[in-house]
Amino acid sequence: MAVEFRLNGHDVSIDVGPQTPLLEVLRNDFKLNAPKFGCGLAQCGACSVHVDGVSTRACVLPVVAVAGKAVTTLEGLGGRANPHPLQEAFIAEQALQCGYCASGIIISAAALLERNPTPTDAEIRKALSGHLCRCGAQPRMLKAVARAAAKTADAG
Repeated sequence: MAVEFRLNGHDVSIDVGPQTPLLEVLRNDFKLNAPKFGCGLAQCGACSVHVDGVSTRACVLPVVAVAGKAVTTLEGLGGRANPHPLQEAFIAEQALQCGYCASGIIISAAALLERNPTPTDAEIRKALSGHLCRCGAQPRMLKAVARAAAKTADAG
């Protein structure tokens, strides 16, 4: 079955079984590295992507569910030439250690800042609470999200 959707700003089509997890398609067929397989149960957040702007766990989402929708991975948020404010803030705050959880956390933080450009510390904590990070970088991650929020608020 051909499933058509928009991936990181580009129209794509993939011929796979409709119940194939979106994460499998993103990593294996489109060769994207940012969304990671963590738990396979939608509990760790490493596989998070935006689906029409909403942070969504790709490991349990069948690809057919994104037909006609926009999917954005960390690769689609920004890159070296034009990084997203969150990417800049995570670098500035040295908010990464192993980096396994980072993509999902940045994706969820971007969804938060899209719907609430000036979140409180409590709102940032709540938005990131569903992500597992074993490295202990969470305090720096919270600072990075607050930094990106301040930057986007100053620019707006």
